Amino acid sequence: MTPFIEVLFIVAYAAILASVAPYVLGKSEEYGSLIPGALAMATGAIVWTVLLWAGIPDTNGWIWALVMIAMPLGMGFGAKEFERRRIAGKI
Repeated sequence: MTPFIEVLFIVAYAAILASVAPYVLGKSEEYGSLIPGALAMATGAIVWTVLLWAGIPDTNGWIWALVMIAMPLGMGFGAKEFERRRIAGKI
């Protein structure tokens, strides 16, 4: 089971990413301020879980590096896809 501090670190990193998202991604009227942070947190949780299942221990630096790279990528691509689908009327 993942210790609480590791989960808290992913949540804190998602909050930091969400706070800089309007400056990095550009403001969008198609989604609120919670969508980028939620996308980053979901991406981090999924990548963390997959890497743990793949056998990488949570004390290894690679798991932290890969999660910290994947979270902003998931946030950026996910926000743009969310915006595109909202404009198309699918969401």
